[in-house]
Amino acid sequence: MPQPSSSSNADRAALTTTADEILLEKPRGIERRLFTSTDPWRVFRIMGEFVQGFDELADIRAAVSVFGSARSRPDDPMYELARRTAECLGRAGFAVITGAGPGIMEASNRGARDARAMSIGLNIELPNEQGANPYLDRLVNFRYFFVRKMMLVKYSSAFVFFPGGFGTLDELFESLTLLQTEKIRNTPVVLVGSDYWKPLLKWLKKTVAHEGKIAPEDLELFEVLDDPNEVARFISESSDGHGGDSI
Repeated sequence: MPQPSSSSNADRAALTTTADEILLEKPRGIERRLFTSTDPWRVFRIMGEFVQGFDELADIRAAVSVFGSARSRPDDPMYELARRTAECLGRAGFAVITGAGPGIMEASNRGARDARAMSIGLNIELPNEQGANPYLDRLVNFRYFFVRKMMLVKYSSAFVFFPGGFGTLDELFESLTLLQTEKIRNTPVVLVGSDYWKPLLKWLKKTVAHEGKIAPEDLELFEVLDDPNEVARFISESSDGHGGDSI
């Protein structure tokens, strides 16, 4: 079988290059002049994404951001649990925000629809393009992860985390860091799926806290729950309803 030419590989790489990758690319040799002349203009694109996000989400007052694996299929018990949890949150008066993709995100947007609550998706440009799930009332597309992260935090009254991978863990620890450093306040964090989170929590307690890397009270920044009704009740009682006002 003939091997693809180096030029076709280069063309394929060019097609899958994202805005984040270009922004984070380091200047190399002769490219330095081009790099320094284009980055200042890229700032305007970044500004545009912030303006778009603020404009699209300005009317959101009480919403919960739900995170979890994009790889969870509809026959995964966590998919159904996420759907029922989002439905309970919707019936409690919260809009539901996700990353707009499949898996837990789809299940959560679907649950919001079941409750006739606002279902919002904040999609991100990826090398292998992620399509938005079909259960969205409002979709906002972003090129830059950090802009999208800002929107997920600013307009959330609470964060709910289902089992997931690197992306979910990234969002979890960023949320906890913002609470720990008091960059945000009165924003409940709930981990759903106690069996999945148990090894991580044990490590945080027995190793990280034991060695003084975090304070014992930092382990109180989140709650672990498995029942959808309890999740909605806890968030309703704990949230000030104005997620992100303190940012």
